[in-house]
Amino acid sequence: MDKVQLPEHPIFNVVAEAAAELGVDAYVIGGFVRDLVLKRPSKDIDVVCVGDGIALATQVAMKLPNRPKVSIFKNFGTAMLRAGEWEVEFVGARKESYREHSRKPEVEQGSLNDDLHRRDFTINALGISLNTQNYGELIDAFEGVKDMRRQLIRTPLEPGITFSDDPLRMMRAIRFASQLGFDIDPDTFDAIIDNKERIKIVSQERITDELNKIILSPVPSYGFKLLFVSGLLHLIFPKMVELQGVETINGNSHKDNFYHTLQVLDNVAEVSDDLWLRWAAIMHDIAKPDTKRYSPKVGWTFHGHEDRGARMVPKLFRDLKLPLNEHMKFVQKLVRLHLRPIALVKESVTDSAIRRLLFETGDDIDALMKLCRADITSKNDTKVKRYLHNFDKVEKRLVEVEESDKLRNFQPVITGEIIMETFGLKPSKTVGELKEILTEAILEGKVKNEFDEAYAFLLEKGKELGLHQIHSSNN
Repeated sequence: MDKVQLPEHPIFNVVAEAAAELGVDAYVIGGFVRDLVLKRPSKDIDVVCVGDGIALATQVAMKLPNRPKVSIFKNFGTAMLRAGEWEVEFVGARKESYREHSRKPEVEQGSLNDDLHRRDFTINALGISLNTQNYGELIDAFEGVKDMRRQLIRTPLEPGITFSDDPLRMMRAIRFASQLGFDIDPDTFDAIIDNKERIKIVSQERITDELNKIILSPVPSYGFKLLFVSGLLHLIFPKMVELQGVETINGNSHKDNFYHTLQVLDNVAEVSDDLWLRWAAIMHDIAKPDTKRYSPKVGWTFHGHEDRGARMVPKLFRDLKLPLNEHMKFVQKLVRLHLRPIALVKESVTDSAIRRLLFETGDDIDALMKLCRADITSKNDTKVKRYLHNFDKVEKRLVEVEESDKLRNFQPVITGEIIMETFGLKPSKTVGELKEILTEAILEGKVKNEFDEAYAFLLEKGKELGLHQIHSSNN
C-alpha cells in the first residue's frame, strides 16, 4: 500500500495515541485525504474509528494542551473539536440503508470497509491509517487516486443506487466537477439523468447550499451546463432555464440569453469571488423571457427587463431559500441598475447622469461596474474592446465627479425636519415634494449640497408653493 505524508501537525499523532489507548483503529477519511492528494488546502479533518467516535474525541481532547471543548451530537453519533485552526470531527465507522422516500439513512455500526462503501464518490472514499502498525498508509478501495489522475467523478457503487439513496449526491457530483474541473464518468452522469426527479425529496436549503458552491467555483458555467444537460436545472431553477433558446422571425434572431448569462457569470468570476455579485450576474437578464417582444421595425426588444427583473428578485430568493436581507437588496439593486452605465457609454456623459448613478448606487458602484463590464459579451473582439474603452472613460468621470461632489451615499444637507421647522409643516406629501425638488436640483448641479445655498433654494421653492417661512433655521 502507498504511504501518504500527513501535514506536520500534532493532532494526527495525538489521535493515533488516543486510539491506541482505547484499543480502536482510527483513520483520517474523505475530503481531507482527497485534498491532501490534490495538494488543495483543507482545515477540516474527518476521523473515523472502528468503535466509539465520541469516546475517541473525548480522549483526544484530554491529551491536547489546551483541553478544547468537545461538541457532541448524540443523534448522529459524532463529536467535534477545534485544534488551533483545524476542525476535527469524529465518528464511528458505520453502514447505512435507505428508504425510498427519504434521504436520511438507517445507520448501524460497521467496519472501515462498510464506511468506505457508503461514500458518495471514489475520490472521497479514501482513508489514511493512524494506527501504529501501518501509520500513514493510504486506503484506496475504489481506485480514487486513479480517478483523481484521470480527473473523473465516479461513484464507488452502482450510480443508480447511490443517487436514488441520496439524491443530493447528484448536486454534489456536479459541484465537485465544477470546483475541480473534473469530468463526470458517463455511467455516473447517465444515472443523474435517470434519477433527476428524485431531487424533489431534498430540502431546498441543501440544494441551494450546493448551488452556491457551484456558483463560487472557478468556472461556474461548467457546473450550470452540467445541471442543464442533466435536467436538474429545470427542476431546481426553472426561471433560469427559460432564458435558453433563440427565436427567429423574418431572419431576425436574438441571442441565447442562457449562454450569455453564463458568460457574464464567468466574466464576473474572473474578477470577484463575491457570491452575491455572481448571483446578480445570474439574475441580471432573468426577466428577458417575460419582456421579449418582436417588432418588424426594430426587431427583438426586452424593454423594461431590468425593472421587471428587480421586482422578480425577492420571489426568486424566497423560492431558492436565499437570505431575504441586504444580500437580496444588493442583487435587486444591481439587476435594476445594470443598464445604466451602458447607457452612459452610448451617449455623451453628463455630470448630471454621473451624479444620479452615484446617488442611486452608493457604495455598490464598484460592484455595478464589474457587472456591467462582464455584461459586454460579443464574438466581435473589436466591439468588446471599444465598449470596454468607453467604460474606462465612464469610470474616470465617476471618480472625478465623486471627488468634487462627494455624492456616494449622499444625503441632502436640508433634512425633512428642517423643511417642517422652516414652514411649520407636519409630515406630509408637501415635505416629500420639497425634499425631492431639492435632491433633483443638487443632482442636476443647479445647487451645491451646502447648507446656505441649499436653504436659500428651499425658501424660494417654498414661496412658489405658497408656503411662508415661520422659523429661520441655522446650520
